Amino acid sequence: MTAAEAMAAATARLRAAGVPDPARDARVLLAHAAQVDAARVTLIAPEDIAPDIAERYDHLVALRAVRVPVSHLIGQREFYGRAFKVSSDVLDPRPESETLIEAALTQPFARVLDLGTGSGCLLVTLLAERHQAHGTGVDLSEAACLQASANVVMHDVAVRAQVVQGNWFDPVEGRFDLIVANPPYLAADEMAAIAPELRDHEPRMALTDEADGLSVHRVIAAHAGSYLTAGGRVLCEFGATQGPDVRAIFASQGWGDVRILPDLDGRDRVVIARNPA
Repeated sequence: MTAAEAMAAATARLRAAGVPDPARDARVLLAHAAQVDAARVTLIAPEDIAPDIAERYDHLVALRAVRVPVSHLIGQREFYGRAFKVSSDVLDPRPESETLIEAALTQPFARVLDLGTGSGCLLVTLLAERHQAHGTGVDLSEAACLQASANVVMHDVAVRAQVVQGNWFDPVEGRFDLIVANPPYLAADEMAAIAPELRDHEPRMALTDEADGLSVHRVIAAHAGSYLTAGGRVLCEFGATQGPDVRAIFASQGWGDVRILPDLDGRDRVVIARNPA
């Protein structure tokens, strides 16, 4: 069997399993199995596929067919032009979060706090883009802290970053120019309807607060001001329909200049507010 024939069979198998964009996943998984860059898959397409590669590829496709995320199968996910190591212990970095990064980078900051850091993609990206900045990432999950620490080292920001385990602000000391967060914002009753890749393979605690999806936003709105410098900013993600509620939560805590930013698809995605102090 040629690589092209193997990809065609894999695409059909993934399509039958209901996998979105099966051709893309078939190509990425073949590149991983063959240990070549995804851009080179078309070059090897006419060639016969080696038995060991075929066996490895078949295993990967079988796992993808039961909706294991591609990122978990290849061990990484791209975010803001960088590859981040991921696993089932952390939420996958997502393109929507790049809206938060773009907004954060519009103004200078020397110290950044990333609440619920997960893979560390927000913290690492901000430090990598601002070479003089220092930052702290906080996560309740020990496994997530280890994953974030690995990404901190991999992207050469370890001397400017620390990752600590704890519940939101509990382990935090000092003040920051910027606080960012991508908290769990799915309501408990929304979990049954989300894609299997999320529901079955990503940490539930990173997806839902087991309530209305807004409890962490209330915590951040109530306490973030005590950890910000004068004029500091907080940027927080939320679900596409939660904009009015999130704005009201921050307004009720006295935050000034509360704005809602859309993502690249035009959906409300990030709240940005300045220190009310």
